[in-house]
Amino acid sequence: MSTAVMNVVRQIGSRGLGTPLLVVALLMMLVIPLHALALDMLFTFNIVLSMLVLLVTVYVARPLEFAVFPTVLLIATLLRLALNVASTRVVLLEGHTGTDAAGQVIEAFGNFVIGGNYAVGFVVFGILMIINFVVVTKGAGRISEVSARFTLDALPGKQMAIDADLNAGLITQDQARERRAEVSQEADFYGSMDGASKFVRGDAIAGVLILFINIIGGFAIGMLQHGMAAGTAFEYYTLLTIGDGLVAQIPSLMLSTGTAIIVTRVSAAQDMSGAVSAQILSNPKVLWVTAGVVGFLGIIPGMPNMPFLLLAALCASGAWVATKRSKAEDEALEMPVDELPRAGDAPPAEQRELSWDDVPPVDVIGLEVGYGLIPLVDRNQGGQLLTRIKGVRKKLSQDLGFLVQPVHIRDNLDLGPSQYRLSVLGVPVAEAEIYPNKEMAINPGSVSGQVQGIPTKDPAFGLEAVWIDAGQRDQAQTLGYTVVDASTVVATHLSQVIQTHAHQLLGHEEAQKLLDQLAQSQPKLVAEVVPDTLPLSVVVKVLQNLLEERVPIRDMRSIVETLAEQGTRTRDPAQLTMAVREALGRMIVQSIAGMVGEVPVMTLDPQLEQILLDTVQGTSDGAAGFEPGLAERLQRSLAENAQRQEMAGQPAILLTSPQLRSWLYRLTRHSIGNLHVLSYNEVPDDKQVRIVSSVGQQPQVGTAR
Repeated sequence: MSTAVMNVVRQIGSRGLGTPLLVVALLMMLVIPLHALALDMLFTFNIVLSMLVLLVTVYVARPLEFAVFPTVLLIATLLRLALNVASTRVVLLEGHTGTDAAGQVIEAFGNFVIGGNYAVGFVVFGILMIINFVVVTKGAGRISEVSARFTLDALPGKQMAIDADLNAGLITQDQARERRAEVSQEADFYGSMDGASKFVRGDAIAGVLILFINIIGGFAIGMLQHGMAAGTAFEYYTLLTIGDGLVAQIPSLMLSTGTAIIVTRVSAAQDMSGAVSAQILSNPKVLWVTAGVVGFLGIIPGMPNMPFLLLAALCASGAWVATKRSKAEDEALEMPVDELPRAGDAPPAEQRELSWDDVPPVDVIGLEVGYGLIPLVDRNQGGQLLTRIKGVRKKLSQDLGFLVQPVHIRDNLDLGPSQYRLSVLGVPVAEAEIYPNKEMAINPGSVSGQVQGIPTKDPAFGLEAVWIDAGQRDQAQTLGYTVVDASTVVATHLSQVIQTHAHQLLGHEEAQKLLDQLAQSQPKLVAEVVPDTLPLSVVVKVLQNLLEERVPIRDMRSIVETLAEQGTRTRDPAQLTMAVREALGRMIVQSIAGMVGEVPVMTLDPQLEQILLDTVQGTSDGAAGFEPGLAERLQRSLAENAQRQEMAGQPAILLTSPQLRSWLYRLTRHSIGNLHVLSYNEVPDDKQVRIVSSVGQQPQVGTAR
């Protein structure tokens, strides 16, 4: 029988008939009189539904996992009001027959719960109304209103944070789409909860009004229509009305409590019991002090000794367990990662002779962390840094065109507890300090206020930032900050370091892998270039030159075709790099200016350009023949024009002759990081060039010596 009922319920739910049938039933209860047995079933169902909703709000990991809660709350409220109307009809029509006229549920609450004493019933009902209306409902409504406002205010900042993670390669397009959908769902959820809390408040007010209407109406009907004595009429109708009110108000209180619980939850993926045990019972100091105070009260003469001493013993036991666990975690944290004991480790072997195995290879990409940052790289402690680094490697490998080597991570006791160091080919290139239990609020330059915290700078790009507590995240995003956690800070810094030193990461082995992959589809092309036309070392140098100038090497076919054509004329890597850049000109220009048909550029004054050409071609290093101060004035003028272009929302592009392009790039790559230096031959024929400024027109430059 139960299996058949469950199958019917599943079929109704799968066909989308459950909610429409419930709404129709609510409307029928408002119009059609119900039998006492039907009222018993519906009141029981109402209590079960309220209990289910309350328990779901307690055990759900995140509020968004119960996103249907506002709709359930509305339907449950309408069900309770419809039952109030149906029970009121039965009470007023049949109340003169006795206290069982409206069913056994109402009778039980009128007799058993309040002992058949309507005075006690009034007091209990009043207390429930005060708790529900004044405390729970009012507080939940206020929290819902504030949460909805702050969630909507923080929506632009959260969207910017998702875009920043996507651009840094920390997440994929699918993950970004999921996070955007989650942010939108969160805003819709808290907006709906703000409106749904008004239904709960209105339901509490309706309960009070229905109570007095039933008592006054029943008393009048009993005396005037049925000729009952005043005392009997008052007793019957009062007990029935209070029983009806309690049956409705207890589920109402459970739903109000569920509403308050879910709007006061944070967005962490943890159920309420786990959060309470982790945040309240995990601090041994709190438990020790509580045990001492309660134990002292328990030994005072005249106090109930057994309850106080029993609870003091329980608190002391919990404090002892928490202290032991905390010491074990501290010992594991202070021990270097390489020295952590592992199951099955063999005892140390006897001293042996040194061999080449004792000479460790140089780490291509290294990350050293202080002992305080070990939880970030330990998955057993919830660390997310390894996953972030894997995402960075995947994104950069796709963007640069070759497989980025794995990052070797180890602890370093010479570093501070919160410091980390990045190295390339064994040489440290960057170092920073982070706070693993805080989040970094980065100022993109357009914040509308200040947030309290520890001032710092973003280690990747040098932007002004502040270390804040996790609870300040929404406030910072509302003010326009981009907020990221400590793992994201390290991963973004690593991404920037890899992009800057990509040319050092590409060696002969990686270049041969690229050629082998191309040979699977273009075998004759690869065979013609290496080793028939050019040695592998020259190809490697050309690829390194491209990566050093921030040009991806994804299009290996065009690169190798250009080397096959130009390799018969020269083996100079600089000349070959120039030819390859011209072949990749469309990709280079599009990566800088996008799909626009007209490219805004800066140029050099013809007189200045001729002076530079004569000087560069007349010297071996391209700098010895310059007048002192000429390079400095040229850099200053280029920086001013580049800043002007950036403020206009356009890329800063310097267009010059092919002979000067490489030298000008080396001159400006460190001092003017936002300047792109292109040669005339690298601009595709289908792109129009618009000259926005000419560098060197006004100042008088010196002549070459």
